[in-house]
Amino acid sequence: MKTNLTFRIAIEEDLDRIVSMLADDDLGSKRERYENPLPESYFEAFRAIELDPNNELLVASLDEELVGVLQITFTPYITYQGGWRATIEGLRTSASVRGKGVGSQMIRFAIDRAKDRGCHLVQLTTDKKRPDAIRFYEQLGFIASHEGMKIRL
Repeated sequence: MKTNLTFRIAIEEDLDRIVSMLADDDLGSKRERYENPLPESYFEAFRAIELDPNNELLVASLDEELVGVLQITFTPYITYQGGWRATIEGLRTSASVRGKGVGSQMIRFAIDRAKDRGCHLVQLTTDKKRPDAIRFYEQLGFIASHEGMKIRL
């Protein structure tokens, strides 16, 4: 898809659109609260991300329409000789552009950001209930090399 896709750091005024994209699938609709007004927790999280130099909430725009979002967290590690890693979270694209290459362009942009920050590794997780997402990430070169584990608090 040849597009006029642009990337930038999200601003607080983007939150409504961001949360609507996060809530626009089976799993997201069960965990997000897209309502008007948005719950204050979204604004608190946004402000924390905005103040943290190791976090970036990025949005993609097609012409003037916000069509994608992802978060990158840059983490220093003692392992790998004190290397840095980038973790991609919360990638979503608007239903209007799904399957048109926007998500791929967003991931490539995030990988370039990780390189710019000197990271030696980019990692992400995806829910096992999202087989299409798993195939998408594999097509971009990601390998399921580790078994991720979580505990809900």
